[in-house]
Amino acid sequence: MINPVQKYLIASQYYAPRGKERLIFLGEHISQRHLQFSDRLIGIVGDAGSGKSSLIKGMFPGLELSNDDDVINPRKIMLTRDIIAMDEVREAASFHLDIRFMQGFFQMYEIAQFIRTLLENKKRVIIEHFNLIYSTLGINADIIVGIGEEIIVTRPSVFGPLPESICEIVHKSLKYRKMAHSAEEITRLVLQEDFNIGNNHYYFSDVRNGFVMKFYENLNLDISLLETKVKEIIGQSLPIAYYDEDHIKIGESIVDCDGPRLQVKNTSEIRNFSLVKELIHDPESNTYCLIGLVDKNTENIMNRNTQYFLTRDC
Repeated sequence: MINPVQKYLIASQYYAPRGKERLIFLGEHISQRHLQFSDRLIGIVGDAGSGKSSLIKGMFPGLELSNDDDVINPRKIMLTRDIIAMDEVREAASFHLDIRFMQGFFQMYEIAQFIRTLLENKKRVIIEHFNLIYSTLGINADIIVGIGEEIIVTRPSVFGPLPESICEIVHKSLKYRKMAHSAEEITRLVLQEDFNIGNNHYYFSDVRNGFVMKFYENLNLDISLLETKVKEIIGQSLPIAYYDEDHIKIGESIVDCDGPRLQVKNTSEIRNFSLVKELIHDPESNTYCLIGLVDKNTENIMNRNTQYFLTRDC
């Protein structure tokens, strides 16, 4: 039985935070706030590298991902289309399927039939790239979660939204999240090497099409010089690459990073970078915010979040 209030939900939006821990924490919050016990079919949409797997781990702790570490072999899973074979996994309450991954093994109609079998047997099915299977499956999800620069949570009705519509929104916005993350790491590198300001002076937050570093003190920081030095690195067209789960490489420099897979491939892909030329005081956290932006709209910073409701294009 759906919470009566949920019937009026069109969509909720959240920042898609950078970093695995923050994504997992937000996934847990989304699960507690939006997921109903009766929800059987959960659709997840978003591009590769957007953080879908981390979000799912937060929403469904302990769920083994079929595309993660071969804990569940997709060929073995597909045997459960047969009701008799369901005895082998009858203890499992939830199943994870990555449609893009499984396309390499099976026809779409096979995957769709398997999903129907699971649903008929009262299993919960969490489907990554749900937009790819929707037309073959013929039924919409109970809840759709899309992740790009933002995370959109929606409970479709007979009037939609369709998964492809959510996918289109988050696909367009993900590039800004990648640009902002890479610009954030370059700024962190410059702060450390040229200003002797380490990670212990600040923590990270979010703003639309940008990043926020929240400083514990109101530092006498030459923001114009900082911006110039960051732009110099961006202008060098340096490659950005995954190094390990805690670091990336920017050119030859190894930089701490808690989201190493969510980056542009080259600094030249970072467009319209700028820093707000003053630290903005946040009275709620009593911190001083250094704000970096990667779009052309640098005006009215105090009302920036309103743009989420007005447009999705920059």
